[in-house]
Amino acid sequence: MTITKYRPQAAFVSPFNDLVNDLFDRDLSQFFGQDDLKHSVPRVNIVEREKDFELSMLAPGYAKSDIKLVVEDETMTISAEQKKEDVKETERFTRREFAQSAFSRSFKLPGTVDQNGIKARFENGILHVNIPKVEEPRPKTKEIGIE
Repeated sequence: MTITKYRPQAAFVSPFNDLVNDLFDRDLSQFFGQDDLKHSVPRVNIVEREKDFELSMLAPGYAKSDIKLVVEDETMTISAEQKKEDVKETERFTRREFAQSAFSRSFKLPGTVDQNGIKARFENGILHVNIPKVEEPRPKTKEIGIE
């Protein structure tokens, strides 16, 4: 099986662009061991229901102990950090892409959530955060007689 990279091309690509990409982009990045790997923050799905919000975040490769969830004022921050493993002097890597990784994402919480009732669980590489809503205080209706 051969793995090939997909590189979509624009409708018009000049020969000069191909030359520059071939010389500087692809060859240099491959020389330094980078194969178009992009570092990004984990993807999130947020579902709003009648009584709560459910936030699900993909965090594959992280352990439960790596992830930290903090609520400060009206901002919820989810962060994680993995420690880099030590390399033994006797090991020689042909290619090494494992490295220390970290991310941090912050979410502004609406005023209608119960910050003390937030619960989180981590299973199968997905962090599930349940954010319960509180009922907005309704103004009391008072009828005033007209004189």
